[in-house]
Amino acid sequence: MPVGLYPSDVFIRRAKHLWPEILILLLAALLRLWSLDIKPPHFDEGVNGWFADQMGVTGYYRYDPTNYHGPLHMYGVFVSQTLFGRNVWALRLPAILASLLAVWALLRLKPLLGSFPSRFAALAMAVSPAFVFYGRYSIHESWLVAFLIFTFHGLLGLWQSGERKYLWLVALGVAGLILTKETYFIHLGCFALAVPALWLWQKVVPSRPVMPMAPQQWKSRDLALAGGVATLVIFLFYSGFLLDPGAAKGLYETYAAWFKTGVEAGGHEKPDFALGPVNFYWLALMAFYEWPGLVGVVACFWALTPVDARIRYAAISGAGALIAYSIIPYKTPWCLISVLWPFYLTAGAMIQQLCGKFRFWVAGLLVASSLPAMVDVNFRRFTDDSHLYVYVQTHKEINQAMGPLLKKAAKDPRFYHARGSVFLESYYPIPWILGDFTSVGYFDKGEIPEMLDAAFILCAEEDSEAVQAALAGPYYRRDFLVRSGVGPCIAFFRFDDFQEIFGGGPDVIGTARKPAAP
Repeated sequence: MPVGLYPSDVFIRRAKHLWPEILILLLAALLRLWSLDIKPPHFDEGVNGWFADQMGVTGYYRYDPTNYHGPLHMYGVFVSQTLFGRNVWALRLPAILASLLAVWALLRLKPLLGSFPSRFAALAMAVSPAFVFYGRYSIHESWLVAFLIFTFHGLLGLWQSGERKYLWLVALGVAGLILTKETYFIHLGCFALAVPALWLWQKVVPSRPVMPMAPQQWKSRDLALAGGVATLVIFLFYSGFLLDPGAAKGLYETYAAWFKTGVEAGGHEKPDFALGPVNFYWLALMAFYEWPGLVGVVACFWALTPVDARIRYAAISGAGALIAYSIIPYKTPWCLISVLWPFYLTAGAMIQQLCGKFRFWVAGLLVASSLPAMVDVNFRRFTDDSHLYVYVQTHKEINQAMGPLLKKAAKDPRFYHARGSVFLESYYPIPWILGDFTSVGYFDKGEIPEMLDAAFILCAEEDSEAVQAALAGPYYRRDFLVRSGVGPCIAFFRFDDFQEIFGGGPDVIGTARKPAAP
């Protein structure tokens, strides 16, 4: 402590020094938490929530290599729903925390890359249309980004100081990546290949500073211990904490399914953005929404000149990931955030060096360019398919079917045990939304029985006549939508159960009749 300063004085000085970081984190939290429940659960959110619900039955996450996403996020959702109940806030809270962790992780790069690049990167991530949009989604990508930054931080730390703590940070990052998503091998490969690429380019155009490898302060036993702990944690999660040890082999079995999906694309290949063998989908997303990231891509060419070797490493590894994701035919827009974050660092470094005393103005204008799109896609047109980030998103019109059911159950909890039938080809996130209902059957579209007397029935519009003919009594009928790619749907609500909610008379009088009692 400096001479003559009381502990309170030291705290005040540190707080003044940290206020930009505090404000960035508060802004990131506000944008990720504000009106979180205005957007209905996405298809994938419904699937992830359903997996978490099953953990309450099995006692663990039963890993399926054909699903090929790691177990960490599922455990996070399970814990969140257990603590806070089955609601959209609890469903999305783990991903929000991971997204905030990623912003914080960029700020923690300050001792290695300097205040300006790390703060610029964190601020750009805090207000990015993509990072806010998918940071409010209960999917795996935000976890992947956080662990990628941890790994990157650890590698830079080993390079610059060689301290043992950075070895553990790398182990944490790699373990987290493996627990999150199968695409970890792409990023680890890019981190690894960037080392010889950087070494070769250093021979042509030396960096300034060159940054030679620091003497390593850890021993082989430290490597064994860090690697052993990471391996044990990975095995525990994949084996359902030893309840299903055989599932751990899915760590490598998943790639048979993943390579098939990645090559065949399954309708996610984005041919509109291809020019010959090259696909510019990710660059197009940046051009539409993410100008700080696009400037960072340009900064990768600037990094070929004599610049800081650590920024060069970020540029090379980031460009490698961008190229790899551009080659893979399978493309979903949320994967962008796994690629985008290194370019914030390269953009910040380039602005700092080239713009001198105007760097704050340039950085501010560049970050501000994200704000209109961020507000529009997150808080105004968050279910509008014309936005490239809005992808197989559940429409608000699903509430025409879900709203009356949830309202009825809230008035009379016995209704949670009422019988329901769903006849749809693709029905997620309905199983999660109705997860507290105990007697709902899910069937393929067209499998309509001769008689239906369930309290509620959901079906595709083309099956509505068959359903009406099978109704054993009077029902209300309401139109609703699930999402793009799924046609119009119809909900039937039994008159006797929903008269207090809808009022008036029934819309449909069923013609099917129950068989007479013997």
